[in-house]
Amino acid sequence: MNSRRTSMTRRAMTAVAITTGLVFTVAGCGGGDGEGDGDKSEKKSSPTSSAQQSGGDEENDKGDDEAPATDEVLAEVKGEESITLTVTSAVRDEGGFVTVSGKVTNNGGRFWAAANWRGEERELNKNGSSVAGASLIDNEGKKKYLVLRDTQGRCLCTKFTGGVKPSQTADWYAQFPAPPEGTTNVTFQVGAMPPAPIEISEGE
Repeated sequence: MNSRRTSMTRRAMTAVAITTGLVFTVAGCGGGDGEGDGDKSEKKSSPTSSAQQSGGDEENDKGDDEAPATDEVLAEVKGEESITLTVTSAVRDEGGFVTVSGKVTNNGGRFWAAANWRGEERELNKNGSSVAGASLIDNEGKKKYLVLRDTQGRCLCTKFTGGVKPSQTADWYAQFPAPPEGTTNVTFQVGAMPPAPIEISEGE
């Protein structure tokens, strides 16, 4: 994951020079807490009483800490051609861009080529079978952010090379210019899929 994040960051920096042209004004858009740490500190401060109450079940505590993490789902929408779009991450990174990622599942019985997700701009013709036509909409700020692209018009996003077969799930990502600091609630939109409200988090 770190190697992919590094690669995406390098590509995003290449596209900074054309970021300004990818932000549009939208008219009339409508559409670990601290408890766990506290428990640990209490156990450390009174090890004798803790051992007496638990009967020495230290192995059970370790087992709880090692529980596998699951992907968080920020939004999930179903739409065209029996496609399910899931957004699992929307992170504001250094360099002034936002990386949105997730999964797409073909629940239909036919091959899916993401033909409607490429976008209608002439510059995006080279980005077939991709999420190049996706956008982030800041309803409060009334702005629309398009996917970043390099000087040759290639999007900083996933291309579904070979398409997505029936019952197959594929990962995807897309990078956008970042909304102003403090703006966290936006809407992800691509093709004819329903709008997906998501929340942007800060990168580490």
